[in-house]
Amino acid sequence: MKRKILLSTAWIIPVILLCILSAIFLAPRVNAQGREQASPNRHMTIIRTVYEFIQRNFVEEIDPDILFEGAMTGMINALGDPHSSFLPESEMSSLNHTTQGSFGGVGLHVFKPIRADRPTFLEVASPIEGTPGWRAGINPGDQIIQINGESTELLSSDEAVSRLRGTPGTDVDIVIRRGERVEFPLTLTRAIIEVPTVRYDMIGDIGYVRLLTFTPMTMERTRDAINEFTSKGYRGLIIDLRNNFGGLLNSAVTVSSLFLEGGVVVSTKSRIPAENQVFRARGGPLVPESIPIIVLINGASASASEIVAGALKDRGRAYLVGERTHGKGSVQQVFPLDDVGFKITTARYYTPSGASIDGVGVPPDREVLLPEFTEADAEQLNALINSDRIREFVLANPGATSADRQAFARILNREYDLDLTLLMRLIRNEQNRRVAEPVFDLEYDIQLQEAVRILREENFRNLMQNTKNLLEIQEMFDESFALAS
Repeated sequence: MKRKILLSTAWIIPVILLCILSAIFLAPRVNAQGREQASPNRHMTIIRTVYEFIQRNFVEEIDPDILFEGAMTGMINALGDPHSSFLPESEMSSLNHTTQGSFGGVGLHVFKPIRADRPTFLEVASPIEGTPGWRAGINPGDQIIQINGESTELLSSDEAVSRLRGTPGTDVDIVIRRGERVEFPLTLTRAIIEVPTVRYDMIGDIGYVRLLTFTPMTMERTRDAINEFTSKGYRGLIIDLRNNFGGLLNSAVTVSSLFLEGGVVVSTKSRIPAENQVFRARGGPLVPESIPIIVLINGASASASEIVAGALKDRGRAYLVGERTHGKGSVQQVFPLDDVGFKITTARYYTPSGASIDGVGVPPDREVLLPEFTEADAEQLNALINSDRIREFVLANPGATSADRQAFARILNREYDLDLTLLMRLIRNEQNRRVAEPVFDLEYDIQLQEAVRILREENFRNLMQNTKNLLEIQEMFDESFALAS
């Protein structure tokens, strides 16, 4: 009997040890699989537990809406995407007003650049012509570092916008930083901001159309412009997309259709199958192939304007002049949740050649850069702006002629040692802010001057034959980078 028991024990002990070892090695895998399958539910349970704990134990009674908005804001911000954000009730209301075409504010398109190493200030993408921000002389690229004494460094773009907007007739105090050294305060009086769409005129025998934003009316207004150019016998066309920070995707597609004979305008790609779409030009082109087209772009051309520029370039329909565009090539959708909502990136845009412009932008075929300020120039310009000399001159001389501007610019040149052409342009810009803004400024706009010169003096057909589409340009850049590495 003892021998049988010893034999049984000899078999049982290894089996038990084997089971223990199996449990040790297999348990982490089982637990990991369980955690993977239960993770969403586990996270929601933890969030609910913390929410309820705060409600019961925090030293002061807290509004549940504040906890909800904080949780939503943190979750969306964790994506690290500057174009995705939680929209509280006030911002959903502002968004609806903007979509409808008007709102109370100062007239600035703004955004927050994303940097991994530190927070950033609010940056101006472009001012809307005729608005308080535009009349105050705010430029694309300016930073708004304070709003009513509050730093914008830790504010989201939506939080900053909510502080800039408000009841028409009320004031908002801001501090502008231009470049590295120029800083000055401004007080803006909020007004009803009507979202403009298109301005146009003739430059001799060249049609000039400036698309300010893309709304449901942009295509019709552009069609009106082209019809007028046709009646006046135009021989070339300039489409100005500078400082156009975008708008509606459908508007960009319908505007592009005025210049393209069918075919792809833009496509969107996402991990969600329903978001993978191809948008094609509809109807016949209103502008015949015989009319050469130049598109003006700069660093404040973004989103819908990049779609149009990219489509016309890739399809061989237009020659691009100016500076590389902003590089916002992503699709955002707004999802309402009762009175609040959230905006989230769901896809990226691709041009007809298959190039993604997100974070890259659209390069011009011919680069024409505006003069850059040196550090010494910035100090002088800062002193000039804060002296208010130009505004005082314009107020005292509302009918100043070109000769008057030049004479005053020479005085300023002796005092501030700034380029004479720059000073004359600053004086002219200040004048324009106080009267009906001209559709174009051929006197000082060097990018527009180059576009006109190309249409009048160069062989446009040869230019177009020597251009490459965006995908070819990106592939050339990748190859040259690989070789350099």
